Amino acid sequence: MGSTSLPWKDARLLAEVMQRVRDDYVDPVSDHQLLQNAIRGMVEALDDHSTFLSPDEFDDMKVSTTGAYAGIGVEVVPGKGGVEVVHRMEGSPAQRAGIESGDVIISIDGLAVDASDLDGAIARMRGPEGSTIRLLIRRAASATPIEFQVERAHVQLQSVTGEMLTNDIAYLRISSFTDSSATELEQMVDRLEHAHAQKISGFVIDLRNNPGGVLDSAAQIADDFLDRGTIVTAEGRASDAKFRIEAKPGDISNGASLVLLVNGGSASASEILAAALHDNHRATLIGRRTYGKGSVQTIMPLSDGQALKITTSRYFTPAGISINGIGIVPDTLLDGPEQPPADLDAADGVTSTGAGSAVSTLAQRDPQVALALHALTSHAGAIARRSTDAPAAAAK
Repeated sequence: MGSTSLPWKDARLLAEVMQRVRDDYVDPVSDHQLLQNAIRGMVEALDDHSTFLSPDEFDDMKVSTTGAYAGIGVEVVPGKGGVEVVHRMEGSPAQRAGIESGDVIISIDGLAVDASDLDGAIARMRGPEGSTIRLLIRRAASATPIEFQVERAHVQLQSVTGEMLTNDIAYLRISSFTDSSATELEQMVDRLEHAHAQKISGFVIDLRNNPGGVLDSAAQIADDFLDRGTIVTAEGRASDAKFRIEAKPGDISNGASLVLLVNGGSASASEILAAALHDNHRATLIGRRTYGKGSVQTIMPLSDGQALKITTSRYFTPAGISINGIGIVPDTLLDGPEQPPADLDAADGVTSTGAGSAVSTLAQRDPQVALALHALTSHAGAIARRSTDAPAAAAK
């Protein structure tokens, strides 16, 4: 174990560099800013996933892990002259106020919205629960902008959506892993099962462009579909950085066949879920090689609302493999141009488009979903499902 004291030569060099910058840099820089930059550089030089978080960055991290914040409940992208609403969450303040998808927010509380500063616009729409925000919106059907007064409220991000592809094949999309993702998935499976009289025989689980998130949520979802087996193991220096997660009896799908869709944007917790189901012969993977992030980061709160996110473990698949920098190669490997996942058919997540409808279905709009559906319906014997010799257990 090395000395815990700072080597005097390095301490002197740091002080010398700070003095040079303080005296000679083209613009004045405070000692506080220099030290903040030094801390950030020290942490970020460790690896691609460790970082020092400012209070605002820490708040954003909390939103991505808890899935909850106080705001108006819209998803926005840069638009012409502002930010465009691409999704309005069910039951959100935005929905209650009458804001619609396609609306362009051009002003927030009297200040113009810069389309190039998406993060700034999002930050201004968040605020204390119960506070009011004034939005000026441009709508295609209106000749003049429309003003809305919206009261901010608690918003829970929805990380799991789903619908029926056929009478007995369900589709689940997991966009990220938050603290509530496992509960959301379990509730969605229950809704889909109760909305259709026929038993669900197969699930397409879409992990494309899912960057990961809370490891425990991914492990719980893997456990939801496994009766037994290792889900993930991890090694690190700290005692709590070494762990092994095993599945408990109980399969919420009652042994239905599983196909997982993955691509280069499927990373971290997505890869943990994919490997857990694949290595336990529970799911077949279709798509492109995954990202290859085989490490676990821990968020450590610091003083003044700041935090440290550092790599504390390296994880291994049930087969004992580290996928770091390698990724997971699907059973059916696709190549050529890739189009983004298509929007779901049903906003409520439980209905499906009838075969005779003139409206195109999700499987018709999304070739990878169509491929998974074809695999489930035409080659059921080749699709991974729960082993028939697995012990019977009640659904968790």
